[in-house]
Amino acid sequence: MAGRARVLGPANGPLAPRLLFVAEAPGRFGGDRTGVPLQGDRSGDNFAALLAAAGIERAAVFVTNAVLCNPRDAAERNARPTPAELTNCAPLLAAQVGLLDPPWVVALGQTALRALGLLAPHGLQLARDVGRSVPWHGRRLVALYHPGPRALIRRPLAIQVEDYRRLAALVAASD
Repeated sequence: MAGRARVLGPANGPLAPRLLFVAEAPGRFGGDRTGVPLQGDRSGDNFAALLAAAGIERAAVFVTNAVLCNPRDAAERNARPTPAELTNCAPLLAAQVGLLDPPWVVALGQTALRALGLLAPHGLQLARDVGRSVPWHGRRLVALYHPGPRALIRRPLAIQVEDYRRLAALVAASD
């Protein structure tokens, strides 16, 4: 995190959230620039639309990333975090989960799902288990697709809207 001005702060969400969303990494045009995960780029716009469609208020959830710094390739484009980066950031992610103690954790994409598996095994596979709730680490874990443009190829936005609505229904039913 050397040289980073902001990696975690009040804009991530409340300290006692019902829902914790874990994405991949700050995007260079989104979270890396704004200091707010999933805000300021296309992924952030999609995430906001998905939350709104499901009736979930952004201010009521906590949003973080599997890695807190933007990994980039040699051409300075966003890169997927390496296994070493996920391992290095796992203690930070574990500390966030422990501090926030949310009853629900949502992995946004395969990378986030892999990172959460480093904290405690879950057995979920994104394509097979999307939207399925399983007990994990003293709470419930749900795997959803990442709201970024690459993931829309595999899971279109209209289908993701239904995934988020099912998530909201699961959370509401647990009250």
